[in-house]
Amino acid sequence: MLLDAIRTQIDTLSRSEKKVALAVLDNPSLTLAENITALARSAQVSEPTVVRFCRALGYDGWQEFKLRLAQGLALAPPEDANPPLPDDLAADLVAKICTRSINALLDLRNNLDPEAIQRALDILAKARKIEFYGQGSSGIIAADAQHKFFRSGIPTVAYSDPHVHSIAAALLAKGDAVVAISQRGTSTSVIRSVQLARKAGADVIVLAPRGTPLADLANVLVPIDIGADNDPYTPISARLAHLAVIDMLAVGLALRAGPERRRKILAAQRSLQRIDMHLDAFTAAPQPGSRRR
Repeated sequence: MLLDAIRTQIDTLSRSEKKVALAVLDNPSLTLAENITALARSAQVSEPTVVRFCRALGYDGWQEFKLRLAQGLALAPPEDANPPLPDDLAADLVAKICTRSINALLDLRNNLDPEAIQRALDILAKARKIEFYGQGSSGIIAADAQHKFFRSGIPTVAYSDPHVHSIAAALLAKGDAVVAISQRGTSTSVIRSVQLARKAGADVIVLAPRGTPLADLANVLVPIDIGADNDPYTPISARLAHLAVIDMLAVGLALRAGPERRRKILAAQRSLQRIDMHLDAFTAAPQPGSRRR
């Protein structure tokens, strides 16, 4: 949601732009009803500052920002349940965590740009090699992506070590693709590796909030404007949204595969099933030296 994107990016804004951000967050419904002059007056800034604020978030100007705000408010999912508390019962935790996760996916569905997914698939479908970069929890998402994408028949690899993905990025070439993943879009090491990948001629797909330094480097940005959750006892909603987008790209790429690649994917799947059957049979069989009772 747009409001989550503002909260995520507020530390990257200038002092005057932060005033606009706080005015919007304080009363988004009033912002929607106001014109740019009223918002500038409320934030005690100039109208050009409001325009710069909108552009810092990745929008062309006030009108596009206001349209996205209206869409976000109209399609906003129900509010999260109260945060988990130390004396919550298991039933309370089930309800609260599931509600938070459901709302994150509803928010993603309502705000994700299908055209961005389409453009990303266009790059991935013709890539000779796909590399996934991320750090921390985003590194876990990158590893999950590599696991899902390697079945497509395209060479894939995931890196979460900043030194390794920096070296890997410098060795890329035209026709290669990078998917850079960041829940905040401000990781300096991922930004550096993406800069090296772009310099090497690779195409870069970024999964991050719009208006962030990493987003600005993308050939294709898939904006995920879900604010990071600072509560250490609950899952990060942004991580769930990133995983869902990875699934969309992996499934979309598999569906676009040609007949020969689809046959290879099915053959690999059958091989995995046979291996699982052999392992199950081996585990169930009595081992040499074992005694039946």
